[in-house]
Amino acid sequence: MNEYQERATKTAQFDELVIDPIAETTLGLTGEAGEVAEKIKKMFRNDGGKLSDEKREDLKKELGDVLWYISQLSRLLGISLEDVAETNIKKLADRFERKVIKSSGDNR
Repeated sequence: MNEYQERATKTAQFDELVIDPIAETTLGLTGEAGEVAEKIKKMFRNDGGKLSDEKREDLKKELGDVLWYISQLSRLLGISLEDVAETNIKKLADRFERKVIKSSGDNR
């Protein structure tokens, strides 16, 4: 994960005079996540929910864009992508063990 973050950072270009990099990456992340959602919506609306190989490839590319923005937002916040992933796994494992994985709320 950290190697990906380092390699992805080489492609990052921010114009801090126009917008704060943290704001830019946050907005980019939500935009790319929206593109994933839009492709899934159209898969159900137009294709009866069938995932073709072409749609799978399109989604893979969009998910890669989401990952890029997550890696860069994490970096700008001073957090390694590996730390984000490990923290998430620990949180999910704890919720699973306590049988609250399907519950609501951030701090359950």
